[in-house]
This record gives sequence, structure tokens and C-alpha cells, in this order.
Amino acid sequence: MKHTFLKYIAAGILTALTVSISLHAQEFKIGPKAVQVHGFATQGFVYTSGNNWLTMTTNGDGSFGMTDMGLNASSQVTNKFRIGAQVYDHNLGQLGQYHPDLDWAVADFRVKPWLGFRGGKVKTTFGLYTDTQDLDSLHIFSLMPQSIYPIDMRDASIAHLGGDVYGKVRLSHNRGSFEYTIWSGHRSDSIYSGYPLFLLSKGTVTKTYGGLQYGYDLRWNTPAKGLVVGASRMSQDIVGTSTRGGLPNQEHSVKDWTNQFYGQYTHRNLQLESEFRHYCRDEVVRNGVAEDKGNMKSWYIAGTYQVMKKLALGSYFSHYTVTDTFPAMAQDTSLPSNHDYDKVISGRVDINRFVYVKAEGHFMDGYGQGPFPNGFYPQQNPTFVPNTKALVLRTGFSF
Repeated sequence: MKHTFLKYIAAGILTALTVSISLHAQEFKIGPKAVQVHGFATQGFVYTSGNNWLTMTTNGDGSFGMTDMGLNASSQVTNKFRIGAQVYDHNLGQLGQYHPDLDWAVADFRVKPWLGFRGGKVKTTFGLYTDTQDLDSLHIFSLMPQSIYPIDMRDASIAHLGGDVYGKVRLSHNRGSFEYTIWSGHRSDSIYSGYPLFLLSKGTVTKTYGGLQYGYDLRWNTPAKGLVVGASRMSQDIVGTSTRGGLPNQEHSVKDWTNQFYGQYTHRNLQLESEFRHYCRDEVVRNGVAEDKGNMKSWYIAGTYQVMKKLALGSYFSHYTVTDTFPAMAQDTSLPSNHDYDKVISGRVDINRFVYVKAEGHFMDGYGQGPFPNGFYPQQNPTFVPNTKALVLRTGFSF
């Protein structure tokens, strides 16, 4: 297994290096307007001791079932008007399954620094990284803190079909600047995402899942150099259609909201950050037969340091708890089924300006099943154990 693993990693790095030589940011013209083309691809390997993780068979031999890629094009039509779009494809164990998707497609009109409008399929501004969580090349960690940015639930928050109003206001008397985004639109989850797979373990086959989302993000670039603080709020009216036992089935929101608070401090090569999220989910399920009330509270604290030009190190602690209305034991967050505490150490090496390699260790207490999945699925784990250790290796390139 060791030799096979090394062979795959070497082949992946060699391929990325070869491709990066010829793939620089491309530009062409349509009439007088320049169009820029960028892309990225990543390949991951995940090995665990304990439970299988992220819908892959990771326990024992590990899995290479972690791949994603994207290609985007954009053009600055005028000084104030920009358009762009990205096609995205991925596979994560049983999720994604290489069904390409229009990840985002947006028209952006910036009237003034303090007033702009975006429309189309718009990436959702929520917390520090919701709108950039898919851009692996920007981050030191192989996996973002999963309590806030679960990779298996990416579809739930990455974008909305609608519009934003946004802007940046400089405050008087050296009080920094204030940025705001107010947005509304329709969320539409893929049936190859985490929640439909989780429901399948309960005998429910999802047909559609999505609905109205609206909210805001407010952040203050404080007078203290390098310090940013902010808050986000999201409300949703979600409807899911499915079959259960061969019969039509539906669930819909009674109350569905998320509050998030965050802070980030950067000083030279050091970056410290933390986020807290409270998600309240109140759903009528099984065609109105039952009401499912869940509360998820999660937070993380993280630090990264750029040791030298091509080497960065990082660590975070991610804390996730979930409670549900039934059964009774779902109220006890001390049980491993109702929490996931993840201690992480990570390193990244930039081989050149296009190619990078990451290595990361996870030490997890609990598997946080709840009304939503948190990386652990019954289909891959007939029985769960309380603790899981994981090694995540990821290599990628971008141009």
C-alpha cells in the first residue's frame, strides 16, 4: 500500500508540474474586450484510523476519492461593469460523482465604492470564507474547519440564484472602513450532495431540495492594523421533495436561520482567526407527520504562519455540537453521536507559483450525526467508534 500511495502522489505532482508549464492565465479578445481564463484542479488522499470519513472508504488503506476542478472566464466590460462564470466538477467519495455544474455566473455593476449590484448565480458572502471555500489554492489547510465549512455540505451555502447589494464605506476620524453585502436568492442543492445521501440512509430518496435564502454580511476593518471583525445572518425557506417507501414525501421549513460572528487578525506572516455559528433548523417532515427541530452550534480558532516563501504551517481546533428533538439521547452533547471536536495540524509547500502540496493531521473526538451529516455517514460506517484519526494529503495547481 505504501508503494502504491507514493506512486500516485509522485504521478500527481509530475502531472501538475507538466500541466502548469503550459497553463498560465489565458487571455483572448471578443471584439475590443479582453477575456481572462483561469482554472484549478486538486487531488486528495485521505487515510483514517477509526471511522470512514467524508463518504469514502478511508479506514485501513485510505482513499484517493477526493478530486475537484474548475474553469472560469471573466471580462471587465467597462470600468464599472464586469461579467464572469465558472464551471465546476468534483467527486468526493459518494458525492458529486463528476456531474459538472455552473458554479457561479454573475454580472457585477459597481456604481460607487459604497454601492454595487451583483446578479445571477452569485457566490454567497457569509462569514470569512463561504464565498472562497472552494478555492483550495488560497488556503493553507487541506480541509477548512469542518464545523463551519463542511466540504460534504458545500452546496448548502456556496451560491444563490438572485442578487446582492454591496459596498465599502470609509469611516471618518480614522475609524477604519465598513463593508456590507445584502443578498437574496434561491438555493438549489445537488441530489449528489451530503444531505440527500444522509437521508438515503433513512430510506428517503431525494428528488429536489432548495428554496429561498436571504441575509447579510457586515464587516468592520478596524483602526487596529490587520484586525477585521464581522457578523452574518441567513434565513431560509427550504422545501425538499422525495420518495419514502415508494410514496411521495415532502419536508419544509418552519424556522430556519443561521447567525455567524467572526474575527481575523493579520500581522506580517502571522494570521489568527475565529468564527462562531449557530444554526437553528425547524422542519416539518414526512408530509407533516412530524416536526424535526435541530440546533447546531460550532466554532473554531485557527492560526497560520508563513515560515518562508514556500512553506507555511497552521493549526486549528474545530468544535461542533448538535441536538435534535428525537430521540431523547439526541439532546446530550457529551455523546460522540452529538459532537465532533477536531484538533488539526497542517503544512503547505508551494513547489512553484502554480503547484502546491499539503499535509494535514486530524484528531477527532466524536462523529456528530444529528439531523444533518458532519462528515460521517451510516452507509460507510455500519457501526461507529468514538474517535477517528485522519491523514489528509492534497496536491493541486491553479493558473
